[in-house]
Amino acid sequence: MTTPRPHIPQQPSSYVPPNIVISNTVAPSVSASSSAAAAAVGGYGPLMRKRRQSFWAHFWLAIFTAGMGNVVYAWWISRWNDKRGLY
Repeated sequence: MTTPRPHIPQQPSSYVPPNIVISNTVAPSVSASSSAAAAAVGGYGPLMRKRRQSFWAHFWLAIFTAGMGNVVYAWWISRWNDKRGLY
């Protein structure tokens, strides 16, 4: 004995799926406190901290890349701090 299939309603031929717009920007009319919070969450603003060199990252890079990874890692962190004005 076969099981009857459930009825799936058909969409009308003029159906157009809705446009979905995602905007991740902060509007200029937003209050200062909420825009500061958004900036801090995004990594910018007065609460931003300087990235530090990681001992363990340097240790494992020295083991696995014969020191070349250390140079790239140090350059990467220094460049990240320089771009944000953190010295």
